[in-house]
Amino acid sequence: MPTREEKNIAKNRRAFHDYEVLRTFEAGIVLTGTEVCSLRENNCQLTDCFAVVRKGEVWLMNLHIAPYSHGNIANPDPDRSRKLLLHRKEIRMLESQVREKGMALVPLRMYFAQNNLVKVELAVCRGKKLYDKRADMAKKESQREVERALKDARRF
Repeated sequence: MPTREEKNIAKNRRAFHDYEVLRTFEAGIVLTGTEVCSLRENNCQLTDCFAVVRKGEVWLMNLHIAPYSHGNIANPDPDRSRKLLLHRKEIRMLESQVREKGMALVPLRMYFAQNNLVKVELAVCRGKKLYDKRADMAKKESQREVERALKDARRF
């Protein structure tokens, strides 16, 4: 959960619907100056984003950061691959977990930390089957009904 000093930039709500989150990591990200300025304007999209481990490095793919509105011709490509900063031990652990069938590295949210550094919350996830999604939706619906009943009972 974000603390008072953290400012959310983008959240991947679809990830919680499509995946079962097993473990989360906090990672730094390598950005250029105009990309940070663009993130301050909340111009980021995480929906189809995923991470891969290549040659001992973790790369974030399909992250769209719109070009900075006051930038110049030197603005980087908005859909380029970006390197994530993690400890070697964490990268080895991620690599071994992703080798299993059905596992993926998915970014859950992007935020500014207390020291104004951009961080990515990366999760090791397992893809949900259709019946898992239905069960989750049924559980949420029953929880809503219980909350409504309690709210109505408190009114009187």
